[in-house]
Amino acid sequence: MDIDLLFKIAGIGILVAVLNQVLSKAGREDQAMMTTLTGLIIVLMIVINQIDNLFETVRTTFNL
Repeated sequence: MDIDLLFKIAGIGILVAVLNQVLSKAGREDQAMMTTLTGLIIVLMIVINQIDNLFETVRTTFNL
């Protein structure tokens, strides 16, 4: 696994956490929730892409 992937996910998590806190303190809880959901969707897309790469590697390794 590439260490850059972990740094990307951690960076997105930190950014979403900061934005969530700022928006919550400003009284915009609905936008804070949408920011959290958007960050979660972005991270899930990255992880799903990596899982797809894993399955492709397994298929080519075992000639499936």
